[in-house]
Amino acid sequence: MNNHPEAGYTRWALLLEFDGTGFVGWQRQENGPSIQTCLEEAGAAFFGGASVMTATSGRTDAGVHASGMVVQLDAPETRAVSAHQLRDGLNFHLKPHLIGVRMARLAPADWHARFSAIGRRYRYTILNRATRPILDAHRVWHVKHPLDDHVMREASRFLIGRHDFSSFRAASCQASGPVRTLDEMTITRSDDYIVIEVQARSFLHHQVRNFAGSLALVGRGKWSAAHLRDVLHARDRTQAGPTAPPEGLCLIRVDYPEKLF
Repeated sequence: MNNHPEAGYTRWALLLEFDGTGFVGWQRQENGPSIQTCLEEAGAAFFGGASVMTATSGRTDAGVHASGMVVQLDAPETRAVSAHQLRDGLNFHLKPHLIGVRMARLAPADWHARFSAIGRRYRYTILNRATRPILDAHRVWHVKHPLDDHVMREASRFLIGRHDFSSFRAASCQASGPVRTLDEMTITRSDDYIVIEVQARSFLHHQVRNFAGSLALVGRGKWSAAHLRDVLHARDRTQAGPTAPPEGLCLIRVDYPEKLF
């Protein structure tokens, strides 16, 4: 964990939004374009070819979006720039990718985008209608079977609090343990859209998408609300529902002890 930028570098905090369609996720990989690669290349172009280093508050998967991701960028002290100049310069070099820097500010030297965070909020959106999405393609999970959001809301209360979430943890999850505290879960419906919002200090890999997949089974009437409690207590991934697709998921906020933006 790098709590301080290297000598000759200044740490910036960036607030990012992006459409994750077509990206392999945040992290740099060999099998396709990543958000990290595009941002670091834009930073290098802005600083005249000098390398920049980044770290994120959350490593989103392929196809997942963000409206409020926080990223640290360690930039070389080769030129004096303001926060607005950095924001606008990065956005210029990020074209034509659907990645945008909403805000930039100098960060404390001991601040870290991931390890300093005290809360993360995700939104999962389901389009619940017979016909497929057009304008919202790649931004929602289309479920054509009717869903009862009231019973989904009833079931969700079993997930709130501190639990062993092994039943909702991906097999590939690298977290040291399955216990997490889910501070909040809300489920609202507006016309054909069902929106699940969750808040916690941190999440397991695929945890939110696995919540959505299981809650959809409750909404369809395949499970009772109480069955979701039994799935949670089973601590067995095979007992839970399918992993909902990535396109419905969006990281909307990251919280820190002191407000950054």
